[in-house]
Amino acid sequence: MSVNEAKTAILNNKTALGIEFGSTRIKAVLVDDKYNPIASGSYDWENRYENGVWTYSLDDIHKGLQGSYSDLVKDVKEKYDVELTSVGALGISAMMHGYMPFDKEGKLLVPFRTWRNNITGEASEKLMELFQYNIPQRWSIAHLYQAILNGEEHLPRIDYLSTLAGYVHWKLTGKRVLGVGEASGMFPIDSKTKDYDQNMVETFDKLIAPKGYSWKLRDILPQVLVAGEPAGNLAEGGAKLLDPSGELEAGIPMCPPEGDAGTGMVATNSVTVHTGNVSAGTSVFAMVVM
Repeated sequence: MSVNEAKTAILNNKTALGIEFGSTRIKAVLVDDKYNPIASGSYDWENRYENGVWTYSLDDIHKGLQGSYSDLVKDVKEKYDVELTSVGALGISAMMHGYMPFDKEGKLLVPFRTWRNNITGEASEKLMELFQYNIPQRWSIAHLYQAILNGEEHLPRIDYLSTLAGYVHWKLTGKRVLGVGEASGMFPIDSKTKDYDQNMVETFDKLIAPKGYSWKLRDILPQVLVAGEPAGNLAEGGAKLLDPSGELEAGIPMCPPEGDAGTGMVATNSVTVHTGNVSAGTSVFAMVVM
């Protein structure tokens, strides 16, 4: 496409912006209404091993979000001589799984436990036996149950449990939601209802009932949304978080936050039956659509 066509798309908000939190780099990509990439930005980061846990701090997350976006804004300015103040739509994706519990004031109760941690073996095995369903160690429910088995003091104060993509979306919109693909890395999904498996939810609630927590599982998990459902709009505070310069306008519609598995499928157009893709990043995995 020509420079003028791309510039027109930007000025008319015929664009969509995706920001993806990978393990070593955060990428921001702007596409036009014909799915042509027209600008990009990035921010390099790395996880830390602290007190036996692989983690990123909230400060790391916020700086990375802002850094990738500001790099994109710079790219738009250099290519098209346009100050980016809005986009047609916005979406967040990130490395899946992990454990980010928050209290009622929005305070992170323990450092973010990423997918990379293998510290939930006991919980994983017990949940697989309980559910008769594969529960990998990296899943959020395995992290939650391991914390319960460990008797961690923060558990009674949990008000919200999310993943990295869900956290960023929450900070930008105020909405506690997840795309169904990302949610499937927190807790098993019923493919018929496209929601958390209710029988397993009830089984887990019965399992932990003797602990006497004030919450049940659905109270603290994000709402599950499917592709195409509205997931809120960029709030005033979210716009300032993403762009501290204040140039970015609030109100941009946002799609449900997703995981890197789903975005990898879309990026390779492996979304129909009998297609598949292989991801070779920090980990290597394959996905086949049955």
